[in-house]
Amino acid sequence: MILEKVINKIEIQSEYKDFVDKYIDTILTEFKDKVHSIYMCGSIPKGMATPFKSDADFTIVCVDPQDIDYERLSTIKDSLLKEYPVVTKIDTIICSMDSVLSKPNEWGFWVKIICVCVYGQDVGEQVPPIKISPEFIVDLNKDTKMEVDRIHHSLSNASDHTMQMRYIKGYSKRLLRALYSLVLEDTGVWEDDFVKMKNAILTYYEIDSALVDYLYTCYLDSHVDVEEFLGVADEVYRNFEKAIHAMAASRNSFD
Repeated sequence: MILEKVINKIEIQSEYKDFVDKYIDTILTEFKDKVHSIYMCGSIPKGMATPFKSDADFTIVCVDPQDIDYERLSTIKDSLLKEYPVVTKIDTIICSMDSVLSKPNEWGFWVKIICVCVYGQDVGEQVPPIKISPEFIVDLNKDTKMEVDRIHHSLSNASDHTMQMRYIKGYSKRLLRALYSLVLEDTGVWEDDFVKMKNAILTYYEIDSALVDYLYTCYLDSHVDVEEFLGVADEVYRNFEKAIHAMAASRNSFD
């Protein structure tokens, strides 16, 4: 079973068109020929964003990520957020062309399946079709532990309530995506609608439904106790880790 692209057509709402154009123009002006292509994912390119609530998610593909000045990039994002308050947050991922092409089940998946190209030549078109398999699912989750540990650490040390809520929402999303990846062979599609994602997890994966419902509730409303959330998040991750290790072991037994 081959994974299909999440966003097949760019349908940016009028409220966001100037912002997206300004982001692209500013990045190209600042970094010039260092940028190969720019991509978006999430609600804005799908035309489903909610003004003053939705984030903007960009990915910049370049020859060498070290060519991008991250401090300058942060300044650009801060400036755009002030100019366009319709956007609540701007996330920008930087990756190399080599990573996209040499890691088809990781960066290749991200650019080819999750993102849509908004500037330049779509390098995702050079990534071979991605077949849903245990090997793909294991590869897809190679960095999950590192990402979870990073968010866990950041949340544990955050004293600002706004930052705590942001980390809780991000942590919830990351864990839901990790759990959903485990049922890809059952669903056959990558789902980015979190209601459908939650329902698929509850349908196909053996886990206490209260844990999944709690994560989904925290994704919608992050006003929860940090220690309580971390306790649930740790339990969910242990469950996921056990499942992904079993999948990896099963895959290796057939190699």
